[in-house]
Amino acid sequence: MDARAAVVAPVRGTARGPLALRAGSAVIGAALWVLLYANLPSLASAATYSLLRLERDTALASAVSFFVYEAPKVLLLLVVVVFGVGVVRSFFTPERTRAVLAGRREGVGSILAALLGVVTPFCSCSAVPLFIGFVTTGVPLGVTFSFLISAPMVNEIALVLLFGLFGWRVAALYLGTGLAIAIAAGWVIGRLRLERWVEAWVYQTAPGPTMDVETRPTWADRVRFGWEAVKDIVGRVWPYVLLGIAVGAGIHGWVPQNFLAGIMGRGAWWSVPLAVLIGVPMYANAAGIIPIVQALLAKGAALGTVLAFMMAVIGLSLPETIILRKVLRPPLIAAFVAVVAAGILVVGYLFNAVL
Repeated sequence: MDARAAVVAPVRGTARGPLALRAGSAVIGAALWVLLYANLPSLASAATYSLLRLERDTALASAVSFFVYEAPKVLLLLVVVVFGVGVVRSFFTPERTRAVLAGRREGVGSILAALLGVVTPFCSCSAVPLFIGFVTTGVPLGVTFSFLISAPMVNEIALVLLFGLFGWRVAALYLGTGLAIAIAAGWVIGRLRLERWVEAWVYQTAPGPTMDVETRPTWADRVRFGWEAVKDIVGRVWPYVLLGIAVGAGIHGWVPQNFLAGIMGRGAWWSVPLAVLIGVPMYANAAGIIPIVQALLAKGAALGTVLAFMMAVIGLSLPETIILRKVLRPPLIAAFVAVVAAGILVVGYLFNAVL
């Protein structure tokens, strides 16, 4: 008995060792994150005016101060958000989402699809396989589109960054209107009965194998998923984030105060459709476009116009539309773009009228 205890005890100790080390590293990392985030304003000011010795109240100093403050702020938020999202997404795999939506009626299905789109992994490159997987397993076309609209537009990275930069009201408005557009657009597309405009080969494709939806990763697996998401997503998007912040810094430093009020203000009726037309051809992720949104609002642009611009960039991106051409015929693509664009226009005009 003593010999067995002597053998087991070291094994238990070594098992607890790495776990304690990881927990300690996580606590230290979290403390450093909070310390750095809390001191960003003073660090940005010191870098701009003490280290670089820029003259205060100049356009260059304003732009540089904006960049050196917003760049680490957005990246720090992005790391935390993506890690948390990676953990949450371990509960909502595409296979599980497809299993939940299969066979649902269009009304309830569109609501569920829009909600699941917020937390399900998605990128433009996955639009075609997700579309095929949904359609071939019995998910109605309208429900499928509710998901495809919600997933890129109302993603959780955009929501948390909006909350961090603008507060909960703007984030809640974006969430509510984005979900409303996804649900309404999916319902309209479903009512139009446009299945004949899906490429014929899609319905001839056999459903792919699905993973066992009862599989339950351990919490260690979920944490690993979170860190892998950080390395993957932040590693891919940080150049676009810095580019977006640089554009925002230029607007912040050199565009006169309230200059955009006449172009993108609530009094200019053409501002919302113009923002949508400008936003559709652009390709940017939420993390890259939000700093530009912040700078536009600071220079007098109306909230509804800016939200319409952001939704058009994220929800109606040209690359995703081109990719969907593999499975959709032009009339269905045109209907998809028209319905979503109409929803975005309504949101833009509504917010400009009310807020």
